[in-house]
Amino acid sequence: MIDFSLTDEQKALKNLARDFAKNEMLPKAEHHDQTGEYPMTILKKAWDAGLMNLHIEAKFNGPEMSDVDELIIAEEFNAACSGMGTAILANNLALAPVLIGASDETKKKFVEPMTREFILCAYAVTEPGAGSDVAGIRTTAKKVGDEYIINGSKMWITNGGVADWFFVLTKTDPAAGHKGISGFIVDAKTPGVIIGKKEKNMGQRCSDTRAITFEDVKVPKNQMIGKEGEGFKVAMAAFDHTRPCVAIGAVGVARAALEYSVEYAKTRTAFGSSIANNQGISFMLADMAKDVEAGRLLCWQAAWLIDNGHRNTYQASIAKAFCGDMCVRVCQDAIQVFGGYGFNTEYPVEKLYRDAKIFQIYEGTSQIQRVIVSRFLTDGKGIVDPNAV
Repeated sequence: MIDFSLTDEQKALKNLARDFAKNEMLPKAEHHDQTGEYPMTILKKAWDAGLMNLHIEAKFNGPEMSDVDELIIAEEFNAACSGMGTAILANNLALAPVLIGASDETKKKFVEPMTREFILCAYAVTEPGAGSDVAGIRTTAKKVGDEYIINGSKMWITNGGVADWFFVLTKTDPAAGHKGISGFIVDAKTPGVIIGKKEKNMGQRCSDTRAITFEDVKVPKNQMIGKEGEGFKVAMAAFDHTRPCVAIGAVGVARAALEYSVEYAKTRTAFGSSIANNQGISFMLADMAKDVEAGRLLCWQAAWLIDNGHRNTYQASIAKAFCGDMCVRVCQDAIQVFGGYGFNTEYPVEKLYRDAKIFQIYEGTSQIQRVIVSRFLTDGKGIVDPNAV
């Protein structure tokens, strides 16, 4: 039986997230967009409200929420401000490979404290010359005794300047391709960790994005996530959890653009009537609504699959590609609905348009998602159908 209803707990979670977004995030979104100031106070309030570190297991005192639960929160946060939403939810991205591949001992040391105190972490995988091509990373980790020595540079690392620790992907065997990649937890205070300047980006300006350089950084071998050579596998498995969340963030931004557009079209008059009565505008609004609804369902499907033990790589990539492209399209149409006002910084859709573009880029570009989807269609493995399992 197909059922799109939320449980009572999920309804309460949605209301909590929506109230937080409306009362804490939205009123300060313009300030943080204009100044680029990191919303640390808001993050601390989100942690206090239990809206961070969602997937930490109960045995480590975490809430052990599902991926669908995270989508409910992420849509509300991103509808208010995707820069803040990205900052708040970045911990989930960094935690994903750790929760998948780390030993209980490692989780006890690095993960469990996050349930007792406000701790930030970051996912350090992308490099200046390797983004969607994760196997092309050049950062190395050389084993010396009971330690690994890490050297290399990462780029576009969200929460890079505020993180207490990083999940870092490295090459431990450069000759072995993706099978020579290993992941580590690296304490941000370790000697040799160099934090770059905050990047000035087109959108999501309050998100802290930086380059991180590792110069002879010594990491104990017990901070490796999984076994040597399993880093690529763990990182890819993490994407199956995190891509639906990024995609629903795009849905949140697009939903906000739609809501602003509908309200504006109802009040703006031209030729003696509201422009919402103009077929050219009303059809545009209808298409925007179709896109938002379709995107949300794709995200929910991808999250539901992995929550229920099915592989969702195909569906997660479809959701990510569709929602990233859709978000840009909807925000562009919102500017058109607003006309000249939409091009002005005094009105909200200009910010949404700037914020939207990154959804086609981070967490795997729209193009790399198409590569993944097409391979499922042509490699003979077929498409994962949960009803056939």
